[in-house]
Amino acid sequence: MKYVIYARKSSEDEDRQILSIEAQITELKEFAAKEKLEIVASFQEAKTAKEPGRIKFAEMLSFLEQGKADGILSWHPDRLARNSVDGGKIIHLVDREVIKSLKFPCFWFEPTPQGLFMLNIAFGQSKYFVDNLRENVKRGLRQKIRRGEWPGRPPVGYVNNLATKKIEIDKIKSPKIRKFFELYSTGNYTFQSLANWCHENKLTGFWDKPFSISSSQRTLQNIFYLGLMKYKGELHEGVHEPIISKKLFDKCQEVLKDRGKPQKVKKHSFDFLGLMKCPCSAAITAEKKIKKSGRQYIYYRCTKKKGLCLEKHFLRQEELLEQIKSHLQKVSLSSQDTEKVLFELEKDENLAKEQAKTTVQNLKLEILELDQKLDKLLDLYLSNKLSQDEYTLKKEKFLNQKVEIQEKISDFEQKGLSWLEPAREFVLSLNKAEKILKSQNRSEMTSFLKNIGSNHLLQNRQLIFKPVIPYDLVADPPSGGEVNLTLPRWQRYGESNPASQLEKLMS
Repeated sequence: MKYVIYARKSSEDEDRQILSIEAQITELKEFAAKEKLEIVASFQEAKTAKEPGRIKFAEMLSFLEQGKADGILSWHPDRLARNSVDGGKIIHLVDREVIKSLKFPCFWFEPTPQGLFMLNIAFGQSKYFVDNLRENVKRGLRQKIRRGEWPGRPPVGYVNNLATKKIEIDKIKSPKIRKFFELYSTGNYTFQSLANWCHENKLTGFWDKPFSISSSQRTLQNIFYLGLMKYKGELHEGVHEPIISKKLFDKCQEVLKDRGKPQKVKKHSFDFLGLMKCPCSAAITAEKKIKKSGRQYIYYRCTKKKGLCLEKHFLRQEELLEQIKSHLQKVSLSSQDTEKVLFELEKDENLAKEQAKTTVQNLKLEILELDQKLDKLLDLYLSNKLSQDEYTLKKEKFLNQKVEIQEKISDFEQKGLSWLEPAREFVLSLNKAEKILKSQNRSEMTSFLKNIGSNHLLQNRQLIFKPVIPYDLVADPPSGGEVNLTLPRWQRYGESNPASQLEKLMS
């Protein structure tokens, strides 16, 4: 009787105690020599038997059906099959006498009804072991998620600490990941330019693979960097330290959304398009005129697409540029004065932190209330009063609120009052206006005026600048020529504002 050897070893957890393929082959050859079995072929593969579809296993069965061998020699029945399909094939071939004999060093088999019954039990036990192991693994993964621990490999910027079995921040890559988000949030970087930046700054993915366009997009959409985790469509709170703030993440999502909209192809590129509208609410367009002398001029006017419009005037780009410079001058602050104001803000920071303690306590109470809501939400879900979709959406909403409050607490404890950082940003933006005036960069002029104002109008050949809070206090000071920058509208909890130092410098 002729036999084929079949050896299999997978990398799955349940096979860790199984002999390697080489060891199986050695043991099986020794067993064949001892039992005086004729071996005509050997089939080996490193693949799990949980699911049907093994290539070498199929080749072996075909080999047997062609009559080239009469039996199989393997270490144990679970090497042949751990699923009902492959186990059924073996038993069917035994019933048809295609397989006349099965030999195992550690399992007895005879092609009798009793032998087939025991073989069927062995295959069933193998399948039960795999199914039970799968459920145990899933249960373990779910428990890790409940503890706020990610069950797999963390994204770039984090590392698995094998000693503590915790996910920790990668001190080398995490600052680059934060800068990665900051660059994209400006709206000036595409996925390709980000990939180039990663290459220049040696920021690589797993196994040192370079960042691609697709990996850049996945990174920007990964909420893991916020301290949250999404597992099988459900949002969970993680215990790992966040790398970026929710504010920065949301800004990147806005840019992603805007980039996803279809872009109109522009025939011409004009510097100040999109900055202002006509009083009739129609858009302002620009056109190029060429005089008989050959000189070219650019004019801005109403598109007349909203019906009757009383504006009949054209404004030359040179005149518009001078008006824009005038408005920028009103909201500009020299570098020397900027340093003075920032110094005063820094002096008041320690005092602000003391005053913020009460606010931090209130915010922590809000977190406790959210935790209670999450517990009640889970109770409703477990009692079948909420569907899976309703539970997932409400949980995601509560967790996002919790992250926002935690960031506010961090802001109060580390930076002082919540308005203090916007105050710094405001002062620095005034200094940015000064720098833009010096650089004469027209695209930056347009972007800056859009950011500090809204609904600017072009009326009677005049740019009517409409700054938002707090820039209106600088651009349009009250009568008397003094600038009042106590900025009460910045205050969220009624504290005094050190930004009033700017009033002394600009009065």
